[in-house]
Amino acid sequence: MTSTTVLAGDAAACASRSAEVQRLAARVAGCAGQADAVLAALARLELQTWQSPAGRAYRVTLSLQAASLRRARDGLLEASSAVLAHAWLVALAPGRSGF
Repeated sequence: MTSTTVLAGDAAACASRSAEVQRLAARVAGCAGQADAVLAALARLELQTWQSPAGRAYRVTLSLQAASLRRARDGLLEASSAVLAHAWLVALAPGRSGF
């Protein structure tokens, strides 16, 4: 094999790995989007008027769960950004495995 063939092969492999990592970043971002949908549903439940002590306790529990889910969603968004940044590095680094 000539060095040109090896370099072209390395570039193609990096592009393929980069595309795969970009798809992973999109899936992680999709999970964050799903968390947003659940947060919206929780917000609608929290806005309801809860008169009884049990109802108020339920609303407090919903609020705590929503806060936890917001932190998880934020982590997913950060992870998606990090994975996407890694995808670009993989594309720029022919000859390296990227993983």
